[in-house]
Amino acid sequence: MSTVNTVESSLPTQRLLGKVALVTGGATGIGESIVRLFHKHGAKVCIVDVQDKLGQDVSDTLGGESNTCYFHCDVSKEDDVCRAVDFTVSKFGTLDIMVNNAGLSGSPCPDIRNVDISEFEKIFDINVKGVFLGMKHAARIMIPLKKGSIISLCSVSSVIGGIGPHPYTGSKHAVLGLTKNVAAELGLHGIRVNCVSPYAVATGLALAHLPEDERTEDAMAGFRDFVGKNANLQGVELTVDDVANSVLFLASDEARIELLAIVLAGVKWFYGAGVMRLVLLDCSFLVSAVVDKLPKLLKIVC
Repeated sequence: MSTVNTVESSLPTQRLLGKVALVTGGATGIGESIVRLFHKHGAKVCIVDVQDKLGQDVSDTLGGESNTCYFHCDVSKEDDVCRAVDFTVSKFGTLDIMVNNAGLSGSPCPDIRNVDISEFEKIFDINVKGVFLGMKHAARIMIPLKKGSIISLCSVSSVIGGIGPHPYTGSKHAVLGLTKNVAAELGLHGIRVNCVSPYAVATGLALAHLPEDERTEDAMAGFRDFVGKNANLQGVELTVDDVANSVLFLASDEARIELLAIVLAGVKWFYGAGVMRLVLLDCSFLVSAVVDKLPKLLKIVC
């Protein structure tokens, strides 16, 4: 269960009221925070994961079958993803929001000569193939409806080299590329395709490469200390809830990027190849938001 309290929305209304969402990797970490925030904002949510007990526990704490449900799914298997999407639609009537959050980081390996190719393939199966399958089967439901939002969890490693293992970094570059390409296709059907690329977040995934008996509070404290020293904004830790709030915005009807200019303190805008990216320097994480049509009058200041 998430150990941080989700930040309360400043809006008086629920931002996802009446929406149906599917969140992969929704049993723990960032995925769990997204599930809880979506539920709080009125969405019906299908939690998809391979951690059955944890996923079912999250669903149960949110009221169970009427508003949330759990479905076992290995995102690297197309049949599993297809069934998860079909289950969500049969359970709640439609699919408005697809969040491709499931992912692996892999073991640190500073020497490419020692990279385990089986681990490389596993990382790409989950991080890239899993995201693609989520996009594909969400599109199957959303294209006839001419609407929908597909959001994938990427990483700051999608735009910067040297801060993550080779397989992880390569996989996140691929997710960013998929997001651009799929957005170009699905935008013609009124479907938004975006990704959120966080800086390092202290979740179980950060220590997943360690033996279980070494995943201690001291190890997590060491991770937080390292991340904090290398962050742009000192004294502020990026949390799962910060990421979840970014995903909430992209999932909501407020994210009509086509005619919207967003101005935030400490933000630089970069534009190219049909993609606008907000680099939130003060929060040390990056949001990639795909823009279908950039208004001619919108001035981008870098």
